[in-house]
Amino acid sequence: MIDPLAGLSTEQSDPRYSEIDRLPTEQVARLMNSADARVPAAVAVAIPEISAAIDAIVARMKKGGRLFYVGAGTSGRLAVLDASECPPTFGTDPELVQGIIAGGVPALTRSVEGAEDDSAAGAAALRAKDVGPLDSVVGVSASGRAPYVLGALGEAAGSGALTVGLSCNQDSPLSRASAHPIEVIVGPEIVTGSTRLKAGTATKLVLNMISTITMVRLGRTYGNSMIEVSAANSKLADRAARMVGDITGAGLDTAQAALEAAGWQVKAAVLMIERDLDADGARALLSAHGDRLEAARRAASGVVGA
Repeated sequence: MIDPLAGLSTEQSDPRYSEIDRLPTEQVARLMNSADARVPAAVAVAIPEISAAIDAIVARMKKGGRLFYVGAGTSGRLAVLDASECPPTFGTDPELVQGIIAGGVPALTRSVEGAEDDSAAGAAALRAKDVGPLDSVVGVSASGRAPYVLGALGEAAGSGALTVGLSCNQDSPLSRASAHPIEVIVGPEIVTGSTRLKAGTATKLVLNMISTITMVRLGRTYGNSMIEVSAANSKLADRAARMVGDITGAGLDTAQAALEAAGWQVKAAVLMIERDLDADGARALLSAHGDRLEAARRAASGVVGA
């Protein structure tokens, strides 16, 4: 039987690393660092495809769609990680960006044997989310051939959802199953076949781009400030206060008082300070201008709630 993995670039053995078990620690660390340094260049090659996928995702999300990541193993853990960071960073509803991993929650901390080989389970996971034409599904698989991910992408395509495939091999089954294939070719790993290394780093970089740029395009930042940040802990509360102070020029005490009155909504706090509004008036002004802070700031005095 021919091993379908044998021809994948991510499964090749690189002779430069064949004696790492006999090298000094610092030399192995330098070899790993040198290998990792080539990952951003591989991502750069795929930027046109990444950008096209993001624009297609944004177009659907502006109409009310959701974004799903689906992966297995390392790819699945990275998918869930990126999705889970959207609510605290961009103030999104947890349902808006979701990560799905083969094997479910237990697979986040340990391997669930055989989970990635179950294509029917991948399809079922998408059906359980009632994925439809406004949604976008990003399949993530370093090899580009994980059956669970392929099953999910097939179900997504059948439901009319946008399909994106992120892999680290050329002309993979995942690419062929996707309307927007993204291939980041990082080559062999320092430990043969351990795609949690360069392939994992490349995957994280691309997922960072997808989620972050999507949220920027959806207006969930102001400049490069995370204006929708959820002040769920002291660090984020401090960041919110500094953000309000930077935008308005107010002192931190004034910024914090406005945030407390606004229920820790940064945009409302900014308008409260700049326009001398109460929290309800600030929220009304935002609502009248599509929840866009810049438009509300530019509005003529007294339009709403002044």
